[in-house]
Parts: sequence; C-alpha cells; structure tokens
Amino acid sequence: MKFPGTCIVCNEKIDVNEIGLWAKGLGVKHEKCAQVNELRCIVCGSSAGCPQCEFQDNCDIPNVSQLCICKKCGEEKDAFNSYLKSTNKKFPLVNS
Repeated sequence: MKFPGTCIVCNEKIDVNEIGLWAKGLGVKHEKCAQVNELRCIVCGSSAGCPQCEFQDNCDIPNVSQLCICKKCGEEKDAFNSYLKSTNKKFPLVNS
C-alpha cells in the first residue's frame, strides 16, 4: 500500500507498505481477508452459514458485500433493526 486504508472485510487499518488488494469503486482488503470462503454475520459475528445458504450457487463470496446475516439472527423478531444497528456501529462512515 502506498497510502493507509481500511479493509472493507474486517474494518481494520491497512498500513503503508502492507500488502493490500484494491479494486476501483470497491475499496481495499487485507491479503488474508481476500481469501475468505465463509462470511461472518454482521449482527452476532458467528458464521453466516454460507455452505447451507439458499443463495450459495449464485454467491461469489470474495465479491459480495460482506454484510451478511446468519439464519438465526435473520429469523429474530427485530432482525432488520439489529442489522441496521450493527452496520452503523461497524461502519460509521457508510451511514454519516
């Protein structure tokens, strides 16, 4: 990296001279974060359940938003508000 950035997968800093993968219009990822083959739930942090997901045949994990929700959290009464609250907390710049 020539400039510092923030990983779009884990929301951690990527420092100058660290290896990062950048895509125009998408952002930057740590090299290790680009190798993710199972997403984490944005609400609870556990596995999003990619192998059992109904969309697994159409999902391109390295290129999707990384803001998935697991089946358990998705079935809760106030799932959408929990999702919004978690997204706001983890990515404050997206919602400013």
